[in-house]
Amino acid sequence: MAQAKTTTEPTPHITYGQVNHDILRAMELLGRRYYLLLALDLLVLAWGGYCWSVMLRKGLGVAGFTNSIRWVTFIINFVFWVGIAHSGAMISAILFLFRARWRTAVARSAEAMTVFAIMTAALFPIIHLGRAWFAYWLFPYPNQRQLWVNFRSPLIWDMFAVSTYFVISVIFWYMGLIPDLAAARDRSRGLRGKLYGLLSLGWQGRGEQWVHFSSAYLFFAALATPLVVSVSSIVSWDFAMGLVPGWHSTIFAPYFVAGAILSGLAMLITLLVPVRKVFRLEPYITLHHFDNLGKMVLFISMIVTYAYINEFFIAWYSDNLFEQSAFRFRAFGHYAVVFWVMIACNSVIPLLLWFKSVRTNLAWLFVISVLVIIGMWLERFVIVVGSLSHDFNPWSWSVYRPTWVEAGIMAGSFAWFFLWFLLSIKWLPVVSMMEVKEALPPPLSKEGDRT
Repeated sequence: MAQAKTTTEPTPHITYGQVNHDILRAMELLGRRYYLLLALDLLVLAWGGYCWSVMLRKGLGVAGFTNSIRWVTFIINFVFWVGIAHSGAMISAILFLFRARWRTAVARSAEAMTVFAIMTAALFPIIHLGRAWFAYWLFPYPNQRQLWVNFRSPLIWDMFAVSTYFVISVIFWYMGLIPDLAAARDRSRGLRGKLYGLLSLGWQGRGEQWVHFSSAYLFFAALATPLVVSVSSIVSWDFAMGLVPGWHSTIFAPYFVAGAILSGLAMLITLLVPVRKVFRLEPYITLHHFDNLGKMVLFISMIVTYAYINEFFIAWYSDNLFEQSAFRFRAFGHYAVVFWVMIACNSVIPLLLWFKSVRTNLAWLFVISVLVIIGMWLERFVIVVGSLSHDFNPWSWSVYRPTWVEAGIMAGSFAWFFLWFLLSIKWLPVVSMMEVKEALPPPLSKEGDRT
């Protein structure tokens, strides 16, 4: 196994042909363990599908709804997966605009994560409707009943924001793949080669093709950047537009953006650590990349911690009885354990990343990233359930407990996300060969690389 490097650049002796060989070979290394993992994932997905079918047949009553708590794990999961999607666009688009060269080895996985996370998030508004066959009512189209969608509804805002973000993210991801698909085409035979040839759109690596490609890639990177901020902001307004204590806050948009980036970074590290090991990509995904990702997690974690403190300070400073009661309930009420685990996972444990020895230790980094993912899911739980279960009217206060149906649907959503990621690493290069080559010395003409 190649020794992991602690520099950003690939090893100088690596040639263009070696990059193609190492990264394309990774797709062929997947053996029995991959298919066992895929089978396990499909099993969990089937269980999630069964749980959803139970809800479709018996109604939303199988969820743990109470009189006051109608936004439960479905909305929590929607916000969680939208957040996961954000970091991918930030790494691939914003860091590209800032010419952060260390992004090259991790951007492809981040872009794929973005697309698959949006696909997962989009499931939950449909599930939350209960009668999923009426989901098309969300779309603004003329119809014979003279009905029209309610543009003042945050659900409609979500539909426009998420669908726009999804389309741009897919285009941005696919554009970056085109040169690599051409390299895969030149290496593959049979149906697989024809498929890569079709998807590579006739790419030959000519000068004019690179000019057009670079311009378009820059354009979509610039277009995706404001969407990173807008989508999470709009999702936060689902809450901030309400008068519920704990929700009606002007800091929700930046608060949600920071939280989204934190959860996405953690998910990216969770995906990259095993991918690097299984695909033997140590020369390309180096400890320096993980070091930088760890620094970003630490920085964003401190912003999120500031938001937590700010929320409590504003509640105290406002002298609003309902706000103070809501935040006191979060810290000392029925869900106090959830709240303090959230604080530990999102604010305390990431402080270990101040130490470089932790940031460059993949076992520690993996554990911390998993805990941050758990903490960010719990943050959504605290926001949604913590406020709804302790609003203005004491008579409506209640305790929410998720049911096995909700747990099964949530497990199925994770299986849905990992299914697409598993399929992508089987069929697509997990590291951008094009961008890795940009960091290499000038090409060697004797190798005759086409890309």
